[in-house]
Amino acid sequence: MGGWVLEVGKMAMYMTFPVAMFHWFNQPAYFESWVTETKRQIFPPENEKHREAVENCIRSIREQKDRELWQALEDLEKREKK
Repeated sequence: MGGWVLEVGKMAMYMTFPVAMFHWFNQPAYFESWVTETKRQIFPPENEKHREAVENCIRSIREQKDRELWQALEDLEKREKK
């Protein structure tokens, strides 16, 4: 059909294309910028107001649990005294 020249050309393309794509897409600068952009999309930078709101929420839940625990301990002490 095409002869040995065509076969050599096809084999060269079969071997060169994956190597070239590997080389192109594994450049450190390209990879670093892609990873940085992806990380920023998945984990956006923290906002101080959001962080403060979360900390206040955690603090209020802990205080509520502490009050419940103290109330349960006081009730237990009252029962034991009777």
